[in-house]
Amino acid sequence: MTGKQIESLRRMANQIAANFVAIGHDRAVLATADHIDQFWDPRMKAAIFADDYTATLDSIAADAIAHLAAGHHPEPQTRATEFAKTGDLHNSDAG
Repeated sequence: MTGKQIESLRRMANQIAANFVAIGHDRAVLATADHIDQFWDPRMKAAIFADDYTATLDSIAADAIAHLAAGHHPEPQTRATEFAKTGDLHNSDAG
């Protein structure tokens, strides 16, 4: 991959991690890893694993990549809309 492509992967990994920061570091790492594992193609994963990601990613994204690079595949994580459930109601936060 080119330098521009790896920069794009770094940016995407950090953006994914930023979306999960509110659920706490450990859960955010697993949710970020789950997202990357499910939605990134094998070439993208191979490129970020080969990168010096520990120096270029925030801690959640770096820990998620390290988790995947070690061969771990997280269980599916709670989806973002799960927080809106109240009792038997499935409220939406959409306007």
